[in-house]
Amino acid sequence: MEQKRYSDSTIKTYVMAITSFLRFIKPKTSIEATNEDMRRFVYHYMIPHRLSFSYQNQAVNAAKLFFKTIRGSILITEQLERPRREHRLPNVLSKEEVSAILQALPNQKHRTMLSLIYACGLRRGELLNLRLENIDSKRHLLIILNAKGKKDRVVPISDKVITMLREYYKAYKPKMWLFEGQNVGEEYSERSLQMVLKHSLTKANIKKPVTLHWLRHSYATHLLESGTDLRYIQELLGHKSSKTTEIYTHVTEKSLQKIKSPFDDL
Repeated sequence: MEQKRYSDSTIKTYVMAITSFLRFIKPKTSIEATNEDMRRFVYHYMIPHRLSFSYQNQAVNAAKLFFKTIRGSILITEQLERPRREHRLPNVLSKEEVSAILQALPNQKHRTMLSLIYACGLRRGELLNLRLENIDSKRHLLIILNAKGKKDRVVPISDKVITMLREYYKAYKPKMWLFEGQNVGEEYSERSLQMVLKHSLTKANIKKPVTLHWLRHSYATHLLESGTDLRYIQELLGHKSSKTTEIYTHVTEKSLQKIKSPFDDL
């Protein structure tokens, strides 16, 4: 997986999934594993433990990759079934809620990190992997390299965002990563970033189970509500398929408000 440049989080998830499966089928060895064992793993391990659709899908991906490399394996990877895809609506915050979250952070560095996630629709890892050279202030662009799916993309940044980043740089003077940990040259940790959000939610008195990805969802939805073409939003988010981006059409407030219930004509 490292040779194929899988991300660290994907490698960790795949290894955990395969390890759980091999422990489940003991005393059988990996060579003796069958497709029936995988079905039992789903029904007697995943479902009772209420593991998510995405985890089950990742477990299938991990099994396909693992058993293709096991010589003499009798498990047929082509016959492994994926779970039925879930169709959940994205969680979206109002602009007022986003503002409250950001204003609740007195620490300039923390406020800049969460602001950039919302201002540019970034994934958590994309923010943490940003380097100083990824900011092209003259062209008003943020350059995101090697994002999900090994894709690069550019996102426009406004004068307001550039000013915010300049003020942050003057205060903290990062050397390598745009946002560094306590030690110089150390990348800011995912856990610390999650704690920043948790702290801001408490101070803003927001009770919703907000995650960092909600800010990305909110960015896309607010763009759509302001009239931005769906095709542009797809490029800005780095979605491979337009179908992924279309989920935001179901949650735009303005679109829903235009719909008149037949009850009103009774």
